[in-house]
Amino acid sequence: MKRFASAMGGMVIAALLAAGCSPAPSSTETSPGADGWHEFRGTWTAAGDRHVIKLGNERQASVTYLSGSLVLEGGSRPGAGFRAVAVVMNDSATGMVGRCLWTDEHGDQVFSELQGEGTNTANHIVGTIVGGTGRFAGATGTFEFSWRFVLQTEDGTVQGQSERLAGRVRVDSAEARPRQGGDRKP
Repeated sequence: MKRFASAMGGMVIAALLAAGCSPAPSSTETSPGADGWHEFRGTWTAAGDRHVIKLGNERQASVTYLSGSLVLEGGSRPGAGFRAVAVVMNDSATGMVGRCLWTDEHGDQVFSELQGEGTNTANHIVGTIVGGTGRFAGATGTFEFSWRFVLQTEDGTVQGQSERLAGRVRVDSAEARPRQGGDRKP
């Protein structure tokens, strides 16, 4: 169980709705940089259920469902929040893969894929933003973090939080841009 907990890493990304990889950015910006990227850092907390099967004495696999909140930090957008949901499959021998859905206060969503090393010594998770809806339609980006479980019960209940969550996102889509006159495409 402990091995999986570390392995699970920061799967639940978090609802970072604006993601990236690189070194931890210093702020979440409302207007993109010259290259169109929005950088951010934040904290994701989540709780859920984990189901584990043992594959011999040294190996185990698990599926975890997590739901929680992601709060982005930064000088120009402190307190931007999202609801984050993730489903993760972890194998103590091969690492973890997962999928995340982040929803903002307007119902606009971001979709991401997760991959991690998921071992006790290497708990690094990388997310790739692969699209979204509404103002996040066409979103691309990356983010990274580590995951720390703060509660793990025998019945499979887990709670945890991200560490060093940072990333960047770019929305370059006709669907996400307002039409002339300020109307959005349906």
